[in-house]
Amino acid sequence: MNSIDPFIEKVAAVITVLQQKYRFELVFINDGSTDATELAIMSYARKLPWISLVNFSRNFGKEAALSAGINQARGDAVIPMDVDLQDPPEIIEQMLMHWQEGAKVVNARRASRDKDSWLKRTSAAAFYKVFNLLADRPIPFGVGDFRLLDREVVDAILTIGERSRFNKELFSWVGFETVEISYERPARSAGETHWSYWKLWKLACDGIFASTTIPLRMWTYIGLVMTLVSMMYSGFLFFRTLLLGVDTPGYASTVILILTFGGMNMFALGIIGEYVGRIYVEVRQRPLYIVRSVYRHSDDETMQG
Repeated sequence: MNSIDPFIEKVAAVITVLQQKYRFELVFINDGSTDATELAIMSYARKLPWISLVNFSRNFGKEAALSAGINQARGDAVIPMDVDLQDPPEIIEQMLMHWQEGAKVVNARRASRDKDSWLKRTSAAAFYKVFNLLADRPIPFGVGDFRLLDREVVDAILTIGERSRFNKELFSWVGFETVEISYERPARSAGETHWSYWKLWKLACDGIFASTTIPLRMWTYIGLVMTLVSMMYSGFLFFRTLLLGVDTPGYASTVILILTFGGMNMFALGIIGEYVGRIYVEVRQRPLYIVRSVYRHSDDETMQG
């Protein structure tokens, strides 16, 4: 089932109510879809001057698409949304009210995750706890990409040139006055999620390694502790040998020590590799995404928000 039709219908209903106070622009990012998504959006864009479409040359991922949407939006406030209607357009009015009262960022927090499976709820809670424990700037629990960003905040985010991006952390890192509202997240309007647990795991790793260097710093302390323990154990063996003589070497204890330290070394090298890989991505200076085409009405016809 096509999710474009119900999404535009709901957004249009919200715009109809608010258009006397605000002007709106709806920017779609087509992240290399292989179905009829582009044709469906274009059919609306030709009829509705407030709809624009940006097509990527291929799939570049969620973070790149979100960055492109923020970059392409021209309004005084920007609200990133998913098209599956799990980000309900009905609370846009509430966001705008807080924005008019002076808030620069209005976060939308999920009131509950009851519709998620036990594994997804547990893994999400674990990610937020681990991330906020390690990250330089914590991110609010239960808040996704669905939020309102003032133009001042957007301009600050656009100055960040990182290619290994975790936008939730960037939204928190830039600061500014923030207000939070709660909402009940509805079920998907159409289709199925493409976020497997493996993809979620990769996103979690990207978020942590792109936001903090504490995992690297931890191994400095772990290495120091292990060095002290090794020195103490070596001293114990030295004096024990002087006093009691040489024991028959223990095969089991030797294997355990080799496997333990070998495993820790491989784990530490893996963390170092994650950071080196991100350095490699940054130094290549490749663009975050490539735009194949943009469809937008002329500036004097387009309603901006």
